[in-house]
Amino acid sequence: MAPVELQKQEGLRPSQVASATVKVWDPVVRLFHWTVVTACILNLFVFDEGKYWHRLTGYVVATAVVVRIIWGFVGTRHARFGDFLPTPGKVRAQIFGMINGSEQRYIGHNPLASIMMLGLMVLLAMTAVSGWMTTLDAFWGDKWLEEMHGVIANSIMVLAFIHAAAALIESWRHRENLVWSMVTGRKRA
Repeated sequence: MAPVELQKQEGLRPSQVASATVKVWDPVVRLFHWTVVTACILNLFVFDEGKYWHRLTGYVVATAVVVRIIWGFVGTRHARFGDFLPTPGKVRAQIFGMINGSEQRYIGHNPLASIMMLGLMVLLAMTAVSGWMTTLDAFWGDKWLEEMHGVIANSIMVLAFIHAAAALIESWRHRENLVWSMVTGRKRA
C-alpha cells in the first residue's frame, strides 16, 4: 500500500505513516513456520534418528505441511499460493532489480523467497513420506531409503540456513526485521 493511500485509509499523519505496519502473516502461517523450525532443529540436532520422538516430530511436520497446503488455497491473502506464485518473469524481474538497484519491495513473499518456501515444503513432505516408509515392513532395514531420507533432511538444513541468511540480508537491505515480522505477523507498511 502506498504511503499516501495508507495515510488516507488509516487517517494517519505523514510522520505516522513511516512507522505504520500492516498485517501480513496470519497465525496459521506463523505457527507453521515456527513449528517447522522447531521440529527441524529437534530432529536434526537433538532427537535420536528413528526413535519415538524423532518419528513423532516427523508426523507433526507432515501434519503442518498438509495444513499449510490447505491454507495456501483458503487462507488469508498473503498465505495463498496465488499471492506469491513465482513466475519466470517475476523471478527475472527480481534478480535484475537486485542487480541494478530497482528491486520491488513485496509485502508478502518475494519471488525468490516463494521458490525457497515452496522448495522447502516439497522437501519437508518428501522427508516425512520417506521417514514413514522406513517404518513399513516392505522397506524395513532398506539402507537406500534411510540414506535418501537423510540426504533430503540434510538438504532441508542447507536450504534453511540459506533462507535464514537471506532473511537477515533482506532485513538489512530493506531496513525491516523480517524475522520479527514472522513473530508478530506485521511488516512495515
